Amino acid sequence: MHRAALLLLGCLAAWIPAAAAEDCADHAAYAPGRELLAELERIVAPEGVQEAYEVPVNGVRHWVHVRGQDRANPLLLFVHGGPASPVIPTLWQFQRPLEEYFTVVHYDQRGAGRTFRLNPPEAIDGTLRIQQYVDDAIALAEHLRQRYGKRKLVLAGHSWGTVVGMQAALQRPDLFHAYVGIGQVIHARTNERLSFEYGLARARAEGNAAAVAEMEAIAPYPGDAPLTRERIVTARKWAQHYGGLSAFRDNSRWFFHGALLSPDYDDADRCAIDAGSLFTLGRVLEGFLQVDFRGVRQFPLPVVMFMGRHDYTTPSQPTEEWLRQVRAPYRHGEWFERSAHLVPWEEPGHALVALLQHVRPLAVAGEEGGANDGAGVGSAR
Repeated sequence: MHRAALLLLGCLAAWIPAAAAEDCADHAAYAPGRELLAELERIVAPEGVQEAYEVPVNGVRHWVHVRGQDRANPLLLFVHGGPASPVIPTLWQFQRPLEEYFTVVHYDQRGAGRTFRLNPPEAIDGTLRIQQYVDDAIALAEHLRQRYGKRKLVLAGHSWGTVVGMQAALQRPDLFHAYVGIGQVIHARTNERLSFEYGLARARAEGNAAAVAEMEAIAPYPGDAPLTRERIVTARKWAQHYGGLSAFRDNSRWFFHGALLSPDYDDADRCAIDAGSLFTLGRVLEGFLQVDFRGVRQFPLPVVMFMGRHDYTTPSQPTEEWLRQVRAPYRHGEWFERSAHLVPWEEPGHALVALLQHVRPLAVAGEEGGANDGAGVGSAR
């Protein structure tokens, strides 16, 4: 899947595609690899679950993907980033070990991936607002509780998905055992400033005159000038070049081209990632730039934050500061020293261990009907 360039705007994925015909090309050459992955990933345990299906959620047909080795395990709902950057086509890169301890649910949000294909654009145009995404996540959680016979779920969000997930947790804490933020957005404009400062400092240290000139041309950033797509592209370009998206790497092709080997997406689905992103970005950018959770001082759920030490896409410093002052039944911040923004992909073993230590006990205790979902797990940071 060739692309001329890819840029993440904050945690907003903006594709600058090559010709549409090339993006939607036949990738049959990858079929043998997909077949091997499909067989490797096949759930064969009698008590397991492996299903993908569409379900109507608030008037939009959503694509849902569920995998786990044991239906008795806690249910974990993952809200993907982007926006419109679904995880389903790259979950083969990291998820298999998680499925031994959780039943993991992904869904393509409205305007994303297969969900974008399932609905005519006019059916979702005008609905792409943050609160609508939150309402969808809540409705899907209700559906999953009933379908799989669970009291509550673990809710996890990545990047843009943390905006949706945090709001869903605050609005309906009764649905969830715990909230896990991965690349958490606390204050969008602070993220922009920190990312820009990092990219400019690295460019100056490297003697990269072209990068310095580009960045100084938009300084002060974000400043008082409008935060246009073009300014954000320039600001984020160099932070990511210096490892702010994938730690110690100057690009993330390994991640963004991972869909080519996905047994869960066909070529039309892969093309829909680009189309959905282009459709969605301009409709949510203004709302995203207003995101500010700094005033949340009481959190109604156990909260665990996964923080990449080298993340300059959604920098971890604001998240660490927020954790210090918030009051919650349980709180923990987990640092990932070899990760930037893509924590579960960059350090999958560490991510699994952290979930087993800090999240699964909360869910198990909660499903057993304890009065306090945090029973048996001490508060930590």
